[in-house]
Order: sequence, then C-alpha cells, then structure tokens
Amino acid sequence: MKATAKAHPIEGLVKYHGMRNEELRLPYHDSISVCTAPSHTKTTVEFDPDLSADRYVVDGEELEDRGAERIENVVEHVRELAGIDHRVRFESENDFPTNIGFGSSSSGFAAAAVALVEAAGLEMTLPDISAVARRGSASAARAVTGAFSHLRTGLDDADCRSERIETGLEDDLRIVAVEIPAFKHTEEAHKEAAESHMFEARMAHIHEQIATMRHALREEDFQGAFELAEHDSLSLAATTMTGPAGWVYWEPETLSVFETVRQLREAGVPAYFSTDTGASVYVNTTAEYVARVESEIADIGAGTRVWEVGGPATILDRDSALF
Repeated sequence: MKATAKAHPIEGLVKYHGMRNEELRLPYHDSISVCTAPSHTKTTVEFDPDLSADRYVVDGEELEDRGAERIENVVEHVRELAGIDHRVRFESENDFPTNIGFGSSSSGFAAAAVALVEAAGLEMTLPDISAVARRGSASAARAVTGAFSHLRTGLDDADCRSERIETGLEDDLRIVAVEIPAFKHTEEAHKEAAESHMFEARMAHIHEQIATMRHALREEDFQGAFELAEHDSLSLAATTMTGPAGWVYWEPETLSVFETVRQLREAGVPAYFSTDTGASVYVNTTAEYVARVESEIADIGAGTRVWEVGGPATILDRDSALF
C-alpha cells in the first residue's frame, strides 16, 4: 500500500478567488490554468497498519497545525473512499521555490491525491482524482489533469472537477518564471474575497472570461489567451487588495517586470505577464523569443527559470520513492 507520484504546479490564467465552501474547497467560479514543467512535486505515501499516527513531511520538515490539517482532509477522504483506517506515512519534495507565487500547493496536493489513490488501491480517472485533490487546494484539481485545464465550480464532486483543454499552444508556450521572494497569503485572501467591493464586479465578468479563454486556446490564439491572462491578473489583484486586510503583495521588482514586458511588446515581442497572490511573476512568451525575454528580465536583477507546459500528474516507479 505504497505509491509515489509526481505533479507539476500551475500558472493560473483565469484564476478563482474565494470559496463558497471552505471544507470541500468549492470555489465561487470556474478557473483555467496551465501546468509548468519541469518544475514538480514528488510525493511518496504508504498506508501502514503498524503506524500509530499519521506523519506528514514536506521538504524535510514535519508539518503540524494548518499544513497538516489540509493534507489530512485529503487523506481522510481517500481512507473513506477505500474503506480503510490505516495510518499513513507521507513525504513530499519540491524542486522549485515554494510559497512565493509559483503554485506549490497545486502540485503538492495533486501529487498527494494521485499517490494516495494508488496506494489505497482505488481505480479512478484523472477527473475523479481531481475532485480528491481539490480538498487540499482547488488549484490542485487542475494540476491533476495537467497542461491547460479547466476546473468547473459546483456544489459536489460530480460537478466541481477538472478537465483538460486540448490546444495547439502547448508546444510553443514558454514561461519565464521570475522569482521575487515575498510570502504570499493565498488562503487568507480566499477567505475574505467576498468582502471586497470588487468581488461582485469580478463575478459579473468571470464567465465571459472563461468562455473567451477556452475559445482562444482552441483557436491557438496566443495573443488572445495571454493578453486575457494578464488582464485577469490585474483583476485578481484589485479584488485581493481591496479586501479587509488590504494586501499589497507586489514588490518594486514585480512592477519592473510589468514595465519590461510592456516595453518588449512595444518592440514586437509576444510577451504577457501573469501573477497569482504573490510578488513573483510569470512571463508568457514563445519558443522563438524566450531567450530575449529572459535576458531582458534578468537585467532587473531577479532570478529566472524557463518552463514549458507540463502534463498530468503521474505515478512513478518504485525506484523513485522517497522512502
């Protein structure tokens, strides 16, 4: 009853904000993202009848409090589905910076869900498993199905699950990930989203944005898709920053990246920025221009990584296990 899985984190393109149900992590509205590779989380789990308590270790640190509670939500659901009560040993590692806006919770809970389902002996499709991963993080549902994926909102697992969107943009997309370390507040922002006076405005146009993004992806319209992702980032920021806590999570380097991207576009380079609830930035461009984009971004002084589109979460062989 042991398994190891790998999942890629997501970059939100049309992002969700706020939870209608925090326990089941049901978002108020749909969302679309793209997985980034080779960045990934690897997780090994084992249900062991000889263990007296669950143990959760992430990047060498044993979790407790809220971190352990979120994993426990997923573990307990899998135990219920499988009809088992064995304790679990859980170890996970990330190969990219976490908690600075690069979607580590998405790959973390996606890898966890896929490994747990496999270790428990359950036979489930990726969309089925996406509803399991969602209990840890709604964005993890999309990391399960991989590449460009769409998480639909709903009131239960039958509706609130992820599906992959097939698009020819997968091969040409390059993502310059700009590392700007600053602790992000995603979970807290979700809790107070509905209290922002901008939330109703976001809800009013989000369905059109989802439809427009799906159409752009299917039509292989790079400009249409990533211009929309850029605008959605600004919309998300407006809602987050006007909540009760008034979080302003961008740093001066964040704004410098925005300006550099706009200058690149004026020079004819297809480049569009995107952010989550953090200071770090994704710059979306094409294979032809990625070297130039990375070079000009690096001049700002921030660290960069170049990513491509990542596939769905997968089970790894036994030799890849973390224990």
